[in-house]
Amino acid sequence: MQSDIAIVGAGLGGLVLARVLHINGIAATIYEAEAGPTARTQGGLLDLHEHTGQRALRDAGLLDAFRSLALPGEDAKRVVDRHGTVLFDRPGDPASARPEVERGALRAMLIGSLPAATIQWGCKLASIAGAGGRHQLLFADGRSATADLVVGADGAWSRVRPLLTPIRPAYAGTCFIEIALHAHNRRDRAAIEAIGSGTLMAVAPGKGIMVHRGADGHARGYAALNKPAEWMRAIDFSDARAGLALVAREFAGWAPSLSAFVSDSQAVPVLRPIHALPVDMRWGRVPGVTLLGDAAHLMSPFAGEGANLALVDGAALAGAIVRHPGAADAALAAYECALFPRSAEVAGLSARNLARFFGEGAPGSVVALFEHAGRKGV
Repeated sequence: MQSDIAIVGAGLGGLVLARVLHINGIAATIYEAEAGPTARTQGGLLDLHEHTGQRALRDAGLLDAFRSLALPGEDAKRVVDRHGTVLFDRPGDPASARPEVERGALRAMLIGSLPAATIQWGCKLASIAGAGGRHQLLFADGRSATADLVVGADGAWSRVRPLLTPIRPAYAGTCFIEIALHAHNRRDRAAIEAIGSGTLMAVAPGKGIMVHRGADGHARGYAALNKPAEWMRAIDFSDARAGLALVAREFAGWAPSLSAFVSDSQAVPVLRPIHALPVDMRWGRVPGVTLLGDAAHLMSPFAGEGANLALVDGAALAGAIVRHPGAADAALAAYECALFPRSAEVAGLSARNLARFFGEGAPGSVVALFEHAGRKGV
């Protein structure tokens, strides 16, 4: 296979990059490790911000299509303490400039906006090397491709990133465990009602329970613990109930309507340790290679900007390529010049907010965070 532009990874950022290039008459090929678009679930809700994620979708000619997927009023937020006392309660705003959307629906929309041959599924990158001004990509199934320009849009554990920097993500000290309750279980009705109409955040120093109530009435989210990675890895989730019981012990003394999210969870308890790249990470210019999204600036989810940044990265990189026809490295230099300060600002905010959520000041620090955001109109 041969392509002038190879995008490794069919996440939101890589898809927007390909889409904006496509509508400007520039072909690119996306190489995605997953077997197909429905190979795995794509996570929960995202809020797309007016001046970042939505702007990128406008550049991609997809803003109206996005609006048809948006879920108005899903942005309600409630903060409680370990006893279930409500400390902050903001109802959903149907006119919000940051509407929620299901990640899977957004990704499907982007995939559908591309010519069918754009995405090569089942292409798990095994190695990449440069020679003669071109890059050769070798995939786990034996296929190969060459390209003049390679974009690593392949997430936290990017196989493209080592071409630019030896830096790897570090564990941030907080681990999420997936939890869920089904609405049809009578014994869990009190817990689900405690959520309100959107997202519930029950936090205390070093721990928390964060769940969202979906349109189907079910609750899905995470239990969060500040624990060493070794402590988390030692929990044996091969027996889900026994593993969840160990996690539930960390919430002993919490209101039953809160601890039930852990002890009664019907989700497969998958561990999601939070990793992050250094806030100010940069790399030197390497001909024909760059990164976007989590591959470029992995951070915790506590700025609410990860998906928005990935979309902005994709649209911005495409715009730079369009403005510098036939001069790929000038395009990459212009893109990275804006990328580094933009991502550093948000990554710093994300790190500070992670500390606010589970630091010694919680839950008061979380209430103050949302009250400040409300005063700013966010």
